[in-house]
Amino acid sequence: MGKQVIFSEKGPRPLGAYSQAIRAGDFIFVAGMGGIDPSTGQMVKGGIREQTRRAIENIKAVLESVGASLNDVVKVTVFLADPEDFNDMNEVYREYFKENPPARSTVAGRIPGKDFLIEIDAIAYIGK
Repeated sequence: MGKQVIFSEKGPRPLGAYSQAIRAGDFIFVAGMGGIDPSTGQMVKGGIREQTRRAIENIKAVLESVGASLNDVVKVTVFLADPEDFNDMNEVYREYFKENPPARSTVAGRIPGKDFLIEIDAIAYIGK
């Protein structure tokens, strides 16, 4: 089985040479999503909480476009521009992953792109 490119109008358009997501077999690999509002193409106003919420909503929209959901996510990587934002990010993150949260790694450091405080990628498993 080959790979399938996934694109949803409800997610932000890629800012570079990458796909929003790729399905390979029973897995969906969602590209790093930031706090970009898909309807405007602009960063949401506010701070880390608002950008975290928007990033997860973007992941959710891409997954839902192929019949998957956040419940199918098995692995997440969170990239924070500022490690001091960890607790605020984590509070918002918990709103979306209340029970049986996916495995997660969190990395802090500079994120390419103006005004990006966070970027989150995800892997979902949609097998039988």
